[in-house]
Amino acid sequence: MSTLDEITKEKQRVAEALTRLDAQREKLAGQFGELEATERVLARYSKGQKAKKTALTATPTAPTKAASPARQRRSRRTPTAIPAGGKRTAPTLGEQVLALADGRTQQEIAAACKGARPNHVGVVIARHKRAGRIELRDGKLYARSR
Repeated sequence: MSTLDEITKEKQRVAEALTRLDAQREKLAGQFGELEATERVLARYSKGQKAKKTALTATPTAPTKAASPARQRRSRRTPTAIPAGGKRTAPTLGEQVLALADGRTQQEIAAACKGARPNHVGVVIARHKRAGRIELRDGKLYARSR
């Protein structure tokens, strides 16, 4: 029975180590994203010498075509940002707004969209209005039935 206890303890130790590594990886991924954003800002506002985009030496990269200057400014998605199945797990802001447009005001919808800035919600609402997916009646927004 002592062998089974040792195996159980070892499995628990390995599981805890994996949990710590996952937490550290998430923290480092967040820091890396912040550094990339800072690098883009510095490249945009620096005068004189242009900042070169640095590549990670630890991650292998596939040869790609040279991108146009306008294309280089856009941020690339990291492999962790796209789920394995290619499907999004959380609904987009546009989908959230469309689902919340059931007789609520624009301010109520903006408050219900956690993490989204009110001006972004307003842009999405305007886009849905132009496309005819949302209509305004008595100061409240309603999704049109399809």
